[in-house]
Parts: sequence; structure tokens; C-alpha cells
Amino acid sequence: MPRTVFAGTGFYVPERVVTNADLSELMDTSNEWIVERTGIEERRWVPDGLTGTEMAKRASLMALEDAGMVASDVDAIVLATLTPDVFFPGTGVFLQHELGLEGVPALDIRAQCSGFVYGLSVADAWIRSGQYKTILLVGVEIQSTGLDLTTRGRDLAVLFGDGAGAAVLTATEEEGRGVLSTHIHADGQHARMLWAESPSSQSNPRISAEDIAAGRHYPMMVGKEVFKHAVARMPEAVHEALAANELTTEDIDLLVPHQANLRISQMVQRRLQLRDDQVVNNIQRYGNTTAATIPIALAEAIRDERLERGDLLALVAFGSGFTWGSALIRW
Repeated sequence: MPRTVFAGTGFYVPERVVTNADLSELMDTSNEWIVERTGIEERRWVPDGLTGTEMAKRASLMALEDAGMVASDVDAIVLATLTPDVFFPGTGVFLQHELGLEGVPALDIRAQCSGFVYGLSVADAWIRSGQYKTILLVGVEIQSTGLDLTTRGRDLAVLFGDGAGAAVLTATEEEGRGVLSTHIHADGQHARMLWAESPSSQSNPRISAEDIAAGRHYPMMVGKEVFKHAVARMPEAVHEALAANELTTEDIDLLVPHQANLRISQMVQRRLQLRDDQVVNNIQRYGNTTAATIPIALAEAIRDERLERGDLLALVAFGSGFTWGSALIRW
């Protein structure tokens, strides 16, 4: 049975840098308040006219170049996002068109912050089964256009950034390399702890003036509950993956966690008893880019030469839904 390897990675973030000082001009907040609670110092937001499709395309072309491939080598696209360019269809088909891949399937994943790990699980299954050989896996997000940039919305507004990350996955017969396993979960009883209620197909019209006045179109989060579950589920998911492969935390060379909040990542690190050099954190510069955080962080880690052939890489995510998951990769 073939295994899935990462042949190339890429990422793109907008040029526009939004600092904590910039946000303090829009709402009652400060650099100290944001850093203390989130670890974030700045984030990237799209300028007018830059779409998720375009960011996904730029990240994908970087990943293809890194893999020594061209777009026509791609057999399928799996794209994770909770912020599609339009209500429907999903962003995946727009990316497929931009890459000139007529007829190639494009699957959109709505698993929020866990989207890239969910997508990896799907892509790995396709490759292992022999259905597809080369798959483009993308996480892309534009959060900045949907935030409440007032004091009312500051708890969430300071968290999010925009960006895209991509990976070219392909089949290998080489022993000892590739995705060892993926593990994905969900618990819908907590879905309303982190969600955006409107627009909704349950309502007619799908969004009303009353919804907008009440702020129902903005994301809402019960922060303490999200934090509590994240710091429990993420280490749990890593241990699950390790146990499935008869490995321990001592075998991990690099952990790339979803970049939700630096305090969450640090708590996960402590619970897994990992050193600072074993964990990738870039939330300080990019904020939470939701489905894009893991592929962006992974692409940067590779370019910083933090992974060597044979290293054990762990990915772990937690997000709205609640959804969570992990993956182990022998690099």
C-alpha cells in the first residue's frame, strides 16, 4: 500500500500588516492587553480586492514549485476554509479554474481550525487507496472582513488574520516515510461555543437588519470553554496518534499545533513535555488564520530547516464544532 508524503509546501500572507497599536485606534484595547491574553503582536489582513482564491493560488504555486511539479500533475484538490469567497460554490472550484485543472475534482472541507488535519485525513485515504496519486491540500482564510472592529467585538477581533498555506501530497513506496496515521474527532454539543449564527439557511431572509444590528453575523466565542477543551483535546489527540504507532512523546522531533492562542500552544507543549525548539509558533506574527495556520507554520518551519529526513512530525488542531485531530508524519 502506498504512503502519503509531503512533496512540497507553500504559503502566502497579505502584505498589509496590522499591529496591536493599529487595533487600539479602533477599539478599547492595547498592545499589552492583546499580548498578555493571546501572544499576538501583529497579523496580516487582505487589502480590498484580494480574494481567498488568489491567496490559495499563490500558496499552491509555491508548493508546486517546491515539489518540482506543475499544476497539471495534480489529480485532486482538497481545500479547507470557513470563509469561502461566496456563499456557494466552495473556493476549491475557483482555485481549480485558476490553476487550469479542468475536470480535476475539488473538495471543500468545513472543519474550521481543524480543516487542514481533516483534509489531510481525506487526502491520505485517497492516496493509500490508489484513487489519486498527487493531491493539492490547501488551507485558506479571510477573517478580517467579518470581524466586529469595535470594543464590543475586541475579544475575537484581535485574534484573527488572513492567509493561505498549501501542501503537495503524493504517493510513495519508500519504506519508513510518509503519513503514519491521522485521527479526527468532533463533538457537536459544543458547537455554539464558537460560531457565527448568521447568515443562515434556517432564516428567511438568510440575514436581516435585525441580525446585523444584534451582531449575529460576527463570530461569537465562549473563550473559557474553548480554552479548557483545546488544552485537553490537543494533547489527547497527539497521545492517540503516538499510541497508534507505538511511539511516545520522546520520539517527536517537531510539533506544529494550530495557532489559536499562544497560551493554548504553550499549555499543550507543557502537557506533552516538549522543549521550545520542538514546537512551532508563529501566531505572534500572523494571528489565527484558522484552516491556514498549520500549513503556513509548516512551510515556514521547512524553510527554516527545522525538519530533516527521518524526523517525526506531529500536527494537531482544535477548533469550532468542536472539531479536533492529529497526524503523525515520518519526514
